Amino acid sequence: MFSFEFMRNAYVASTIIAIVCGFVGVFVVSRNMPFLTHTLSEIGFAGASFGMFIGITPLNGMLIFTVISSILVGKMGTKSSRRENSISAISGLFIGLGVLFLALSNKSASYATNILFGSVVGISQSDVNQMVILSVIVLLVLLVIYRNLKFDSFDPVGAKAQHVNSGLISIIFLVLLALSVSVAAQIVGALLIFILLTLPAASAKYFSHSVSKMIALAVVFGLIGVWLGLYLGYITNWPVSFFIATIECSIYFAALGFNRIMQN
Repeated sequence: MFSFEFMRNAYVASTIIAIVCGFVGVFVVSRNMPFLTHTLSEIGFAGASFGMFIGITPLNGMLIFTVISSILVGKMGTKSSRRENSISAISGLFIGLGVLFLALSNKSASYATNILFGSVVGISQSDVNQMVILSVIVLLVLLVIYRNLKFDSFDPVGAKAQHVNSGLISIIFLVLLALSVSVAAQIVGALLIFILLTLPAASAKYFSHSVSKMIALAVVFGLIGVWLGLYLGYITNWPVSFFIATIECSIYFAALGFNRIMQN
């Protein structure tokens, strides 16, 4: 299996993705942002389609669209009563734009499939290098703002009392989330990205109440999903995204069962 370059690239990329998604996902769950994550994935689909339309890589197109969108959402404020409705409208708009850009670019249906559901075969060494750079940036910035982000995510009242700039923290985190969505979509695709950014973290919270331990568990659950998913995809020739989704859902329901047992 590792004699093939695309599989080596896929495993390196998936490892990076699992680490980033595990770290970011804990804060996505604590800040109640799964819906926004799903919306950013749809915006990323439009960005990837736009990238192909103007002749740049889908990843660069996703980065442009998701980063700009995340900043605009952050400007709306975390407590805006209109934000959720606005996000719903934006989500529908960008799905339509994605379909339009695909049609205008005259690409085959396989390109749409790759964007929506990921493509292990399509990951090149240059893609891996770009993903490594973006992931390192995300993790370094997260480490810099970690204390304030943790405070603002898990104790917003206390953070406000301590004069933590919640607005700035939210915008920075949304930009990091946008980068994470763009990176992770290369493996699981735009439509399924919320799986890696939510389920491992959601599962981890049932096993630990410490933020650092939740992050570690979320990373482990993510690694199990992508590594095993890639292996099963290789030996069966079935979509890797299917296996990753199935594994992460299984871990989540197992975590729910564990939690129920512990409460009885």
